[in-house]
Amino acid sequence: MSPSRPVRLLVCDDHVVVRAGLLALLGSAPDIEVVGEAGTGEEAVALAAKLTPDVVLMDLQLGEGIDGVEATSRIASPAADAPPHVLVLTTYDTDADITRAIEAGATGYLLKAERPEELFSAIQAAAQGRTALSPPVASRVMARMRAPRPTLTDRERDILGQLSRGLGNREIARALFISEATVKTHLGRIYDKLGVDTRAGAVAVAKEQRLLP
Repeated sequence: MSPSRPVRLLVCDDHVVVRAGLLALLGSAPDIEVVGEAGTGEEAVALAAKLTPDVVLMDLQLGEGIDGVEATSRIASPAADAPPHVLVLTTYDTDADITRAIEAGATGYLLKAERPEELFSAIQAAAQGRTALSPPVASRVMARMRAPRPTLTDRERDILGQLSRGLGNREIARALFISEATVKTHLGRIYDKLGVDTRAGAVAVAKEQRLLP
């Protein structure tokens, strides 16, 4: 991106009122030009390809259709020709959400509680390919990096491996010749050890920390 022109920005948020507020706020920044807005993940993917923005401001929870993480993955795909940078703007700051977004290719992760000037600075940083993280998010990332890798049993690793293939509890039980109740018990322990509360979160953290068999 040339420093002589404004950052071309695409905004994606499924809440009309929130999106309108963002557009009004961003309109006050002379070095940012909003070139489009999307209310769904699918719409964001299509508009990113059509409008070629420098940055896509992406919410994580988008209601119907694909979520912000999947939309980020499609928009930031290395297979795309000069894909835009994706800056997540959300209210969610769990380890699982942060990990999934970064794994999907997000350049930055900002919380909606940030001040306007922080948002503007983060958009400029993202346009240049620099990482932009809200302080609470940066703290969580650093804490995760400093924390020792969780120790999983062989059976827990086996279940994680099946989980990464997209199998449900019944299919995992059949594949490993154990009961569904045993699978659920192991999943609960896996979630506790990885600090997550969803299957997708467990797989994302397991990939990040190279815990998959």
